[in-house]
Amino acid sequence: MDGVHDMGGIDGFGPVEREQHEPTFHAPWEGRVLALTRAMGAARAWNLDMSRFTLERLPPAVYLTSSYYERWLLGLEANLVDHGIVAPDELAARRSLRHAPPPPGRLTVEQAAGFPGRGSFERPATRPARFGVGEAVRARNLHPAGHTRLPRYVRGHAGTVVAVHGCHVYPDSSVRGDEDPQWLYAVRFEGPELWGPDADPHLQVSVDAFEPYLEEA
Repeated sequence: MDGVHDMGGIDGFGPVEREQHEPTFHAPWEGRVLALTRAMGAARAWNLDMSRFTLERLPPAVYLTSSYYERWLLGLEANLVDHGIVAPDELAARRSLRHAPPPPGRLTVEQAAGFPGRGSFERPATRPARFGVGEAVRARNLHPAGHTRLPRYVRGHAGTVVAVHGCHVYPDSSVRGDEDPQWLYAVRFEGPELWGPDADPHLQVSVDAFEPYLEEA
């Protein structure tokens, strides 16, 4: 979807300020949000793309004025409500008001601590790759209403395939619960192609793009 979260290539937000000796968490609640998010991931209550899409649907003013872990917390709350684990009135009351159904998976603290993380999204190929290394391709000018991993700033622009990563879970379908594996490519774009003749002629940007995002140039 086209939203404020898709900030790649946008001017006006200033430089990224690095914090010297930045701690892992700035407050204890941030660690709890991370732990709760990982626990729900281990319980398979929803998948990674569902989590990302929840953040993408935050109102622009909320997204831009929230910190990293504030967004995570808002997304966690929304997913808990969407999947019937917590009710909106319980969030408002900040406590349980009724017996909740168990999440799809059950796990112990020990299991959550040993949860390996994202795991692999690579899947067996069901058909040959459409493109090969060295081929010219163009990112399709798509503006889907749902989740997508195609950055807005490359849409409609031509690039070159520099690597073929194999077949992987397709985020645009995974958000609906359907893995629909697709070929994934690394595509290199030249700076002037993306930002015009005034761009640094030596600048190159590589984007991992799924096959449905691409067409022949």
